[in-house]
Amino acid sequence: MSSRLILASTSPFRQQLLTKLNIPFDTCSPDIDETPKEGEAPDALVMRLAQSKAIKGASGHSQGLMIGSDQVAVIDGRIVGKPLTHEKAVEQLTQASNQIITFYTGLSLHNISTGLSDTRIETFKVHFRELTQAQIEYYLQTEQPYFCAGSFKCEGLGIALFTQLEGKDPNTLVGLPLITLIDMLSKQGYQVLSKNLVD
Repeated sequence: MSSRLILASTSPFRQQLLTKLNIPFDTCSPDIDETPKEGEAPDALVMRLAQSKAIKGASGHSQGLMIGSDQVAVIDGRIVGKPLTHEKAVEQLTQASNQIITFYTGLSLHNISTGLSDTRIETFKVHFRELTQAQIEYYLQTEQPYFCAGSFKCEGLGIALFTQLEGKDPNTLVGLPLITLIDMLSKQGYQVLSKNLVD
């Protein structure tokens, strides 16, 4: 297929994940309002935002496949986003201690030429260890994961926070479910395991 692949994200983590597939892609920064609607469920929120990012990112392009993704963590039924501050990160990890946290990741693949989107959701559960305040402080000072939902980076020292991970694809936890994305690309005629990919 001679379509361009574009990731509607400036996240270095998502870009690193997509690089794993050894396929050329561009990036763009879709500017959308990520505020949840009143009473909006976590799965509905990430699906809406992932699709909105893909569609917004497509503006100004005449063809290609645009990838949008969004993720939230849920602790005790409440949506938890990026902490942004040290204090908020301490609060999030204190709440997560000895709990099972569910991550919802929305993934949308928008075909710019046809205007059609394929949007799906992946869930991933993380079992946290019982954490002391000293451990939380050490972790935050070491990793400074203030722009990561749930206040951790599982690809780094964050793995030490967990006792168990449950899910189809560990990449989901970082923010881009590659196994599902490969399936979605295949439905668009874009075969990852092929040399004939993009112009």
